[in-house]
Amino acid sequence: MADFGLYEYQEEVVQRALRGENIIIWLPTGGGKTRAAVYVAKKHLENNPGAKVAVLVNKVHLVDQHYNKEFNPYLGRDYSLVSISGDCDQKDFFGCEVKNSDLIICTAQILENALTNQEEGKHVELSQFTLLIIDECHHTHKEGVYNKIMARYVAQKLKGERRLPQILGLTASPGTGGTKSIKGAVEHVLQICANLDSVIVSSKVYAPELKKKVPRPRKRFDIVDRRPQDPFGDHLKFMMQFIHDFMALGPDFPVREFGTQEYEADVVILEKKGVTDRNRLLAQCALHLRQYNDALLINDTVRMVDAFRVLESYYSTKSSTTMDGTGFFLLGLYQENEVELRKLSGDARFENPKMGKLQNTLLEQFDQGGHSRGILFSKTRKSICCLYDWVSNNPALQRAGIRAAILTGAGNGINYMTQNEQKDTIRNFRLGSLNLLISTSVAEEGLDIPECNLVVRYGLLTNEIAQQQASGRARASDSVYSVVAQAGGREVRRELLNECLEDLTGRAIGEVQRMEPREFQMKITDLQTEALLTRHLAEQLKIKKRSRFNAATVQLSCRGCFLPVALGNDIKVIENAHHVNINPDFERYYKTGGQPALKTFEDWEPGRVISCAACGRNCNAQWGMEMIYKKIALLPILAIENFAMETPEGRKLAKKWKNVEFTVEEFNFSTYCHNKFPNMLD
Repeated sequence: MADFGLYEYQEEVVQRALRGENIIIWLPTGGGKTRAAVYVAKKHLENNPGAKVAVLVNKVHLVDQHYNKEFNPYLGRDYSLVSISGDCDQKDFFGCEVKNSDLIICTAQILENALTNQEEGKHVELSQFTLLIIDECHHTHKEGVYNKIMARYVAQKLKGERRLPQILGLTASPGTGGTKSIKGAVEHVLQICANLDSVIVSSKVYAPELKKKVPRPRKRFDIVDRRPQDPFGDHLKFMMQFIHDFMALGPDFPVREFGTQEYEADVVILEKKGVTDRNRLLAQCALHLRQYNDALLINDTVRMVDAFRVLESYYSTKSSTTMDGTGFFLLGLYQENEVELRKLSGDARFENPKMGKLQNTLLEQFDQGGHSRGILFSKTRKSICCLYDWVSNNPALQRAGIRAAILTGAGNGINYMTQNEQKDTIRNFRLGSLNLLISTSVAEEGLDIPECNLVVRYGLLTNEIAQQQASGRARASDSVYSVVAQAGGREVRRELLNECLEDLTGRAIGEVQRMEPREFQMKITDLQTEALLTRHLAEQLKIKKRSRFNAATVQLSCRGCFLPVALGNDIKVIENAHHVNINPDFERYYKTGGQPALKTFEDWEPGRVISCAACGRNCNAQWGMEMIYKKIALLPILAIENFAMETPEGRKLAKKWKNVEFTVEEFNFSTYCHNKFPNMLD
C-alpha cells in the first residue's frame, strides 16, 4: 500500500473492508477516511469484474471535493467516474449514468430519488451496486436520507436478498445520540451499526501514529464579561412587555425570559393558539414578539445596529399590510419608538463586548503577516450576514488583509446560496483568494482545507459531533480553536459537556468493539427487525392519518386574515413534491409579486410569488408561488404552513403537506388540459 500513500493506521482500518465485510471506519477529522475509502474502492474494482461503486455524500460541495481531490486522481485513469449533484443535468438520467460508469459520486438524495423513480433511464436498484461508500455516515438514523436508503437495504437483507452491495461507512464520530450514560451511548452506537449493517473499526495497533499525524488544534476560551449596561436591549424588552400587557394573557400563560430560545418556543406556540382559536390579536402579537425576540438574540450575538436593522426591515412593509386595530397598535408602537431605538443602537458605549473579543481573536491570527486562513462559525444565516458586514467594514480587520465571504446552505431566498455559489466560494477559499469563511454548520463536515489554521465558534450551542467536526477544520500546524463566549454563558458549559460526551462516545465504541461476534450480530439483527416493524407500523399510521378526513370536507383558510380560500380536493400533488391548486376560481383570491430566484427545471419553471388578496384589505400573507408546468399549465404552488385547515374536528395546522389529514391526489396533466382547453383535441 506504500505506493498509494496510506499510513499504517489507515492500512489497519481497511483490512476487514478488503475482505468484503461491511464496516464503519471511525477516524478523527483529518485522519484520511476518504483516502482509505479510495483505496478500498480501487481494490474492489480491481478484484471484482463488473463492479460498480457509489459514493454518497450529504453536502453538495463534497461531491466535487471528493471527485477532484480524491477519487479521480487515483482512479480516473483506469475507470469511468462521474460526479452528480442537484444542479447538473446527469441527475435526470441517473440510471443511464450508473450503467455507463464504474464509480458514481453523488448526494444521497439523488440516489434515493432514483430508487423511488420508476421511469426508464432514471430508476436504479441497490443490487446494481457492489460497493456503497457512505460519507459522514453518523447521519444514518431516524428519517435522514441515508437511513431511507439503508432501510431498503436492511429490508431486502432480512428477506434473504443476497445481491446487495458491500457497505463502507465513514465517520469522525457517531456521537452518543443525546444520552449521557454509557448504556445509552452503547445502544446508540449499536443502532448506527444496525442501520448500516456494519461493524465499527478504528485504529488500535497504530493509534500512536494516528495521534501524531492528526494533532488536535490548541483550544482556548476567549471569554468576555457580561455587558454592564444594555439600554437598547432593555428598551426592546420594555416594548415586548407592552405588547404582553395589550394581549392580557393572564396567569395561565407564564412568560419565560425575553431574548432566549425558550421564549421563542413560547411565542411559536402562542401564534399557533391564536390561529386555531381564531384569535387574530393573539396570533399577530405573537408574530411581532418573535421579531423583537430575534432582535434581542442578534443584539446578544452581534452589533446593536444589526438588531435594529432586523426590526427596521420587518416594519418597513407593515404600513401596507396593516388591516385592523391590532396591526395599527403594533405598527404604532414601533413607529413611536423607532427614533429612540435608532439612537440607542448607535451608542458605542454600550456595544456588544463579544465583538471586541472576536476582533482581537481574528487580528491575533491574521495580523502576523503570514498566510492564515480561518473559518468563523455562527448559528444563523442572519448572524453570519451581520458578521460579514462587520468584517467588511472594520478598518482594523481590512488592514490585516482579511478577505471574507459567506458560506451557507443551498436553498432559495435572500440569505441562501445557490449550489454554484457554494462551489465558487469554497474553491476561492481553497485557492487562497479568500482567507476567512463566515459560515453556518454547512462547513463543519468534510470541508478539506489543509492550510486552515483558525476556527472560531461564535454564539453556538451544538452537540459533540458538530464540535468535533468544527474543530477538525483547523488542520494546519499550530492551529487554534477558539470559543468566543460570555463569562458563565451556556456556550462554555456546552463546550465542556461536549468534551465529556466525546470521551463517552469513545468508551461506547470500545464496548461495542469488545463484544463477541455472535452477541454483536444477534443485537444487530434484533435492532434491524425492530426498526423494520416500527417503520411498517409508522407507515400504516401515516396512511390512516392521511385518510382521516375526506378532502372535500377540509377548508383551507389564510393564516393571516383567516378567510377561507380553498377546499382540500382543490389540491393536487405533482411529482410527489409540488402541491398545487387546480381550481380556476382560486386565482381571484391571490395576487402576484416578484420572481423567486429559482432556475428552470426539466418539467417546470417558476412563476411569480403569490400572496393573499382574499379579504380586500392589506393581508398580503405570502402563500407560495406560481409554477409553469410543461410550458402550458400556470399553477399556484401552496405552502401549507401558510394556511389553517377547517376540518370536521376543528381547526388544525400543519408545517408540511405530509402532515395533513386528508389524501392529496396526484395531478393528472391530461385531465387538466382537457378541462382547461376542452376544444384543444377536437
